[in-house]
Amino acid sequence: MIRSMTAFASGERVTPWGVLGCELRSVNHRFLETGLRLSDDLRALESQLREKVAARVQRGKLDLAMRLRAPEAASGLAVNESLLEQLGALAQRLDPKFPRLRVEFTQLLQLPGVLQAPAADGEALQAQALELLDQVLDEFVAARGREGAKLAAAISERVDAIERIAGEVRTLIPAIREGQRAKLAARLADLPHPVDPGRAEQELVMWLQKLDVDEELDRLASHIVEIRRILGQGQPAGRRLDFLLQEFNREANTLGSKSVDARTSAAAVELKVLIDQVREQVQNLE
Repeated sequence: MIRSMTAFASGERVTPWGVLGCELRSVNHRFLETGLRLSDDLRALESQLREKVAARVQRGKLDLAMRLRAPEAASGLAVNESLLEQLGALAQRLDPKFPRLRVEFTQLLQLPGVLQAPAADGEALQAQALELLDQVLDEFVAARGREGAKLAAAISERVDAIERIAGEVRTLIPAIREGQRAKLAARLADLPHPVDPGRAEQELVMWLQKLDVDEELDRLASHIVEIRRILGQGQPAGRRLDFLLQEFNREANTLGSKSVDARTSAAAVELKVLIDQVREQVQNLE
């Protein structure tokens, strides 16, 4: 499937140690570049996370964020009773010195170490994180595929237009050649001295060869076949299409430079516009 390089996906998973969240987003880039933002509990997974992403994604600048959020419910927390008793004893001992000092129980709970979240099982947490990334990657790749299908449709539409214009130019060529032949014959007839007919014909043939665009139109037709073949393969195609568009542009430029007719000149300009539009779409493809 043709895929876009721009996408976003996210997911969450409730674990005994809190809520594990994952976000994955990407923008266009020539190569694959993955930036990670991880909780301290997950930093050991960095290489495995990169490998999982690289196995599913070919190009793009990706930002992968994975966080473990502490459980909101108090049931997931334990009270450090030993520390609480020490704080209570300390309060009684210091009470004569600070008779007006009063500490609410909820304030005690906010002191570091009084409430403790259950210690995370490192291996189990990492396994949960990898499973969550697989889930997010499925959604991420699907989103890229949906956007890629839209881009492929837009490219195909413009390739059809390129083929139509090239066909119109091909039908114009015989009339343009005949017109140039007649124009040159008229100029020769106006010369004060007669010109050898054989030499004149030779010069005419050489001149018309310089203006011949059949080869360019043939190559353009083969490029159209190739771009459709690539789009139909469903494999990552951004780089190949980008290279192929350079060939498209070369043929359009040559067609314009050889043009001696306003119609073919206009066609060359329109071809360049369409090729640029295709290039803009291709820049978004993986």
